[in-house]
Amino acid sequence: MLIRSLFNAALSLAAVAMLAGCRGGVLDPKGQVGIDEKYLIIVSTILMLLVVVPVIGMTLYFAWKYRDGRDHERYTPKWSHSRKIETVVWVVPILIILVLGTITWRSTHALDPYQPLDGDRPHLTVEVVSLNWKWLFIYPEQGIASVNELVFPADVPVEFKITSDTTMNSFFIPQLGSQIYSMAGMETKLHLIANEAGTFDGISANYSGEGFSGMQFKAIATPDRAGFDDWVAGMKGEPRALTPASYRQLAKPSEHHPVEHYGTVSPGLFHHIVMQYMQDHQSAADDHQHAAHMPMAAEE
Repeated sequence: MLIRSLFNAALSLAAVAMLAGCRGGVLDPKGQVGIDEKYLIIVSTILMLLVVVPVIGMTLYFAWKYRDGRDHERYTPKWSHSRKIETVVWVVPILIILVLGTITWRSTHALDPYQPLDGDRPHLTVEVVSLNWKWLFIYPEQGIASVNELVFPADVPVEFKITSDTTMNSFFIPQLGSQIYSMAGMETKLHLIANEAGTFDGISANYSGEGFSGMQFKAIATPDRAGFDDWVAGMKGEPRALTPASYRQLAKPSEHHPVEHYGTVSPGLFHHIVMQYMQDHQSAADDHQHAAHMPMAAEE
């Protein structure tokens, strides 16, 4: 009885620890995209356990049933085939794969990160740049920018345009939904929404060097649009401006970078960040083409 009581207590503690670990993560969603992804994770896990649990159970059962010393169990070394077993072994996994395939196909299209979310309110656009080792958020419609602080109103779809100034990274707010990569010279997109106000942890989900562990930010969903407008009004009072020159200083590697605010942003800065490597590549291509024609000009 004592052993059984200790075993039950251990199970209870393990369950509490597992549930506590769900807070603030993908299993504690606060946005519609995150809710849909949680449902997909749970359904897929249950379907896969339909195979895993019986296999583990039968493994333990047969190990116990035919353990050493059980001489009275019937031993049939020439038995090799059973239509019933073959039917179960093949049909059940096939059915599970068909169901999982259907769910995956439908959810892949429904949760496409590039697909705008349905909503009565206009989308808010935020341009995201991953740096070493911090996040830059530019609000092109409001003409402001912030570092390691993302603010948006709840119940408003947000369109993120994402790129990187350095190595490939990954933009991820676990409680709101999908992560997506940021890559230099490219622009990826992500659409998210917060169903309620709150402060959520944002992280980098792709290792990018020694300052990776401190590459975190706070995603703050204000209760309404008025709260967001008040934040924007306060930001516009910031004296600092994000210009190409100040951006070059910001882009230098730094660890555990503090939150910074910029009251104004140079127009087209995000586009310049995306295209800067393209321009360098085009200049190199033009120089190569010019050099290739020089011998011909000399012969002429």
